[in-house]
Amino acid sequence: MENISIQQFKKEYVKKFEQLYAYRYDEGSSREHFVALGELVRNYYMNNWKSTIDEYKEKETKQVFYFSMEFLPGRMLKSNLLNLDILPVVEEGLRELGLDLDEVSMGEADPALGNGGLGRLASCFMDSIASTGLAGHGNGIRYQYGLFKQKFIDGYQVELPENWLRNGNVWEVRKENKAVIVRFGGQVYMDTDEEGNLYPRYENTKNILAVPYDVPQIGYHNGIVNNLRLWSAEIPYGEEYLFRTEEERDEVKQITEVLYPDDSNYEGRLLRLRQEYFFSSAGVQSIIRYFKTLDEDWSLLPDKIAIHINDTHPALVVPELMRILIDEEELTWDQAWEITKKTISYTNHTILQEAMERWPIDMLEHLLPRIYHIIAEINRRHIEKKIPLYGEELTYRTTIIEDGQVKMANLAIIGSHSINGVAKLHTNILINETLHDFYLMYPNKFNNKTNGITQRRWVQLSNPGLTSLLDDVIGTDWKSNPEELILLKAHVDNSELLNRLEAVKLENKKRFAKYVKDEMGIEIDPNAIFDVQIKRLHAYKRQLLNVLHILDRYSQIKENPDIDIPKRVFIFGAKAAPSYHYAKQIIKLINAVADLVNNDTDIKDLIKIVFVENYGVSLAELIIPAADISEQISLAGKEASGTSNMKLMANGALTMATMDGATIEIYDYVGKENIYIFGLKNNDVKKYHQNQSYNSRNIYEGNASIKRVLNMLVDGSIPGIYHEGQDIFNSLVKFNDEYFLLKDFDSYIQAHKQADKDYQDREKWNRMALLNVANSGPFSSDYTILRYADEIWKIEPQVENLISSYTPVKEV
Repeated sequence: MENISIQQFKKEYVKKFEQLYAYRYDEGSSREHFVALGELVRNYYMNNWKSTIDEYKEKETKQVFYFSMEFLPGRMLKSNLLNLDILPVVEEGLRELGLDLDEVSMGEADPALGNGGLGRLASCFMDSIASTGLAGHGNGIRYQYGLFKQKFIDGYQVELPENWLRNGNVWEVRKENKAVIVRFGGQVYMDTDEEGNLYPRYENTKNILAVPYDVPQIGYHNGIVNNLRLWSAEIPYGEEYLFRTEEERDEVKQITEVLYPDDSNYEGRLLRLRQEYFFSSAGVQSIIRYFKTLDEDWSLLPDKIAIHINDTHPALVVPELMRILIDEEELTWDQAWEITKKTISYTNHTILQEAMERWPIDMLEHLLPRIYHIIAEINRRHIEKKIPLYGEELTYRTTIIEDGQVKMANLAIIGSHSINGVAKLHTNILINETLHDFYLMYPNKFNNKTNGITQRRWVQLSNPGLTSLLDDVIGTDWKSNPEELILLKAHVDNSELLNRLEAVKLENKKRFAKYVKDEMGIEIDPNAIFDVQIKRLHAYKRQLLNVLHILDRYSQIKENPDIDIPKRVFIFGAKAAPSYHYAKQIIKLINAVADLVNNDTDIKDLIKIVFVENYGVSLAELIIPAADISEQISLAGKEASGTSNMKLMANGALTMATMDGATIEIYDYVGKENIYIFGLKNNDVKKYHQNQSYNSRNIYEGNASIKRVLNMLVDGSIPGIYHEGQDIFNSLVKFNDEYFLLKDFDSYIQAHKQADKDYQDREKWNRMALLNVANSGPFSSDYTILRYADEIWKIEPQVENLISSYTPVKEV
């Protein structure tokens, strides 16, 4: 956008505020100031938004549409100001008006449209698609409540509604004229027209109006404004009489009410399936409507459109595109199938078989009868075509329908031209184990795209102190080409710079310590090691191993009060799925241990535990710049990629990790001297599974430290966890420790002892921190997206790319 002066901004801002509220700007609340500023910023990007979309259409530019059940954008104000290149002007202008941008930005709700890494990745990708000048848009759901608001009551997680839309969303634009109808239920019969052609006839369907709300995705300093389209479910105009009862009306509202409803019962799973079809169908219909305005032959659809499905949640895009091409546009099956496969690509995000979505046939057939017919036909033709080529055994292992269930990953693989994993190890596991049968069939479909993060949000916005240091030392090119961060390596022996890096970290730690004191009433020492584990609460991510280490450290301090170790603050941020009982037990345990440790004067503040409530993007922006240690301790072979590892690394935290996910690639860049690696490797875990030789009870009986720590779970040492302690103890000893915590325990403890020692050598620690920052550039989502664009989507930047070149993350 054109440059604006501070004086011009101040004048426009005061005018906008007083137009909106009819009183002086200095009487406004932070929420009102945010709305006024948001409305003004909209004026600054609206022309670019319109011209970007118009230009794509005029040039018939190939565009990618990224379908994701989750987007986790965080507060968008500062990001929009940064990308528009007006952040300093606005910051100074508000300051001269007696306002503080940080306080104003707190007036914005933090959209709870995602659960964790999957949704945050999608939002990083939206930023990178626009910032690298690519024609690409998001497609998802406009949840009214999003993910639950987490509260701790007596140490237990309690889920409360998170109504992030209660005051509206200043960034969104409702596009009622772009609404589409999505059909559920009823009956479908195949009929013949006058010429003898089959067509489907629907009866007794429930029609839902899908109304799009568009949110701008502003590119970094390049004038590009792409689109994130979020769909809201409403009753169609004039059809209110079809939804006679309050219950039926509620059914419509529920579709876009809550992210991830409780799926522990049939009704919850049915709602989840309704959500998945709703946004998949609405998005595909919207894309097809756009393509038809181009007046091109249907065979050119894959040349103009790429559809990418982020995990299996949008896998119904495959049969929905087939439905429209066959039923509405009257293509033959073979024509439609070729177009569908060439258009769609799929990212797999999990190694765990139990996380691969499956839907009961009767549920799909009842809710989406025509879609089920098409899936069944895709499955029949797959079997018919593959048996002569691969034999019955392999073919039937790759079917979409099996044992009364529809396998969504299989549908996504068969119906797309590309399947990618999200880290080198993850992709290798998919190829060699999880999806090996499909790899034998479709070797050319498989590829790796290691995840990335956008340094714009996770360094420039989250860590202005570090940003200023980098600008001074290596210049500003790193902001548009993050590989430039490698220039920092030349300064690794500069003591003055290392001291400055330490000072930046200390200020960030003080900022977080103030938050903890103000919000939680806990005093923490900013000079302590801040040891951070922030991610979904799941058994395979092994927050429990972290707790066992804390208990071991606590016991050692109790036995030897004069022990010479640096202070540690253990920081957790995690939500457990509402129906995930074991994960919620671990949350209770962490909080119980925190109560015990934080109130024990004997340990002289050598340990403090902080478990922040309602962890999300805004809290991450506070915690990550303050972190000294990044806990990435999943059992090797279980984490697909991880992205918190990259964010923490970019902010100078040292990684404490197993060789899992993208941590392997981080290790490859920073070198073994600048990372703490412990525990089993993936091949070790595989051997234990193959020969079934793992015996956790033997470890418990033979290891005095482990026995002491585990006994604390059941002997009353930790008040208030009688049932939780017993269940967790049983999971580790009686039920053979599914995620090998006890096997990795000693190695983990030794790695932490080394970290204690290194932290006491300040110059060594700061040098390690600097080298982590210096090597973080290749993990930019800009580079990840350029690889997707080049190798999968076949699209090119529409503006001169700020990134002159990029190097793929090293093959390991």
